[in-house]
Amino acid sequence: MNKLFLPNLIVMFLAIIFSVHSQQVVSYTLEEIILRAKQQSPAALNADTRRENRYWSYRLYQSNFNPQLRLEGTLPQYSQAFNNVTQPDGTIEFREVRQNLVDLELGLRQVIGPTGGIISVNSSTNRFDNFLASDSESQTRWSGVPVNIRLSQPIFAFNPFKWDRKIEPIRYEESKREFVEEMEQISEWVTQMFFDFLVAQVNLDIATKNLQNSEAILRIEQGRYNIGTTYEDKLLQVELQVLEARQDVAQARLDMEASSLRLKSYIGLNESTTLNLKLPDEIPDFEVNVEQAIEYAFQNRSDAISFERQRMEAQADVAQARGQRFQMNLNASYGYNKAALMWGDIYSNPNTQALVNLSIGVPILDWGRNKARMSMAKANQKLTEFEIEQEIINFEQEIFTRVRNFIMLKDRLEITKTSDEVADKRYEISFRRYQSGNVSITDLGIAQREKDENRRSYVESLRDYWTAYFELRRLTLYDFENKELLYSPEMSFQEE
Repeated sequence: MNKLFLPNLIVMFLAIIFSVHSQQVVSYTLEEIILRAKQQSPAALNADTRRENRYWSYRLYQSNFNPQLRLEGTLPQYSQAFNNVTQPDGTIEFREVRQNLVDLELGLRQVIGPTGGIISVNSSTNRFDNFLASDSESQTRWSGVPVNIRLSQPIFAFNPFKWDRKIEPIRYEESKREFVEEMEQISEWVTQMFFDFLVAQVNLDIATKNLQNSEAILRIEQGRYNIGTTYEDKLLQVELQVLEARQDVAQARLDMEASSLRLKSYIGLNESTTLNLKLPDEIPDFEVNVEQAIEYAFQNRSDAISFERQRMEAQADVAQARGQRFQMNLNASYGYNKAALMWGDIYSNPNTQALVNLSIGVPILDWGRNKARMSMAKANQKLTEFEIEQEIINFEQEIFTRVRNFIMLKDRLEITKTSDEVADKRYEISFRRYQSGNVSITDLGIAQREKDENRRSYVESLRDYWTAYFELRRLTLYDFENKELLYSPEMSFQEE
């Protein structure tokens, strides 16, 4: 027994130390937990990934207007077969063929944004090998284009590059504002969870204190019952209140654990961590003007700039439908080329090479297809305008409603704070009077319920106020407390 006692004691001691260290208690204010959520929460990481994707999408659009140096070709193209060869008298002979073709072209290509054309400077080389040639014939021949300039230009066609220059910068600007809004949305969500935990924590504190008070009242009633100054039904009533108080403590503890797990999961904390949240009693003092809030919303919100993008996209659809009425393309090429038995000879005194090609495609009779296409595009443009007008109205109404709601919640917060203080003081007085026998159990129970309800109302008012505060920041991208913009056009997504 003595030999096993010391090892068991060491194991128990280490287990206690490990348990204490594993149950790390972390204290957070509202500002600290919002900062952590913006930096480490899965929602913040997702928003940052979307921001990076939008940044590279914009860089991809910009690269379309940069010159491209391309190497294209075939190496090799070998064929061995019996092919039908038409003879001078019209008959067909089947001849064995063993050939190889290698061609390479190096070209510098540039998009012409205003016109939608493509211009390029190219140089190419071709090698042909005939493995069945007779000894008197050369088995290898070379041809090449030392240099030529090519132009491919659509005429009267839809120019996607022109519209991309108008739409893509707006889309990118919209994405930057969406990222800031997503960060403010995270603040709003984590604030809701923060106060959900605080409400559960307050409920547990209330339930624990009520249990202590009920047990104290039970002792008082037992003493009175023993000396004959109270009745058994009152004693049983108090005993029932103690049992109910114990049930309330168990339920409150369960609710607090659930809200704690939700909050820790959202901000990326280990489940073994114990949270200790501080109630933000200090309320910032500032005024919010409805007209000013609407102005900031139109100035900063992504929805406001998306109205312009939607109009541009509708105009682009009409231009695309108009450009499909008929096709006309101009292809031109000018340069030098030559064929030779040796590769170096193709660059010696090359011949002039020129090509001009104008192709057209005009529907003579399309049975109203073009008219239907144009009418549909214009109808969609008109529908887009109507929808944007309605969205603008809803946009303004939402800001107006949220500002009025925020002002109301601020007034409500002051009232519930005063009510909480009054109800708490009333209960203390009622409890002292009950101890001296001047207040009944029923009146004391009423005072206790009012105290609990007003305490919950105060914490819930704090939750509604701060949630509305961050919602207002998200809807306007403006910090009314510090009087500064949460977004500026100079913000950009840099490669990390």
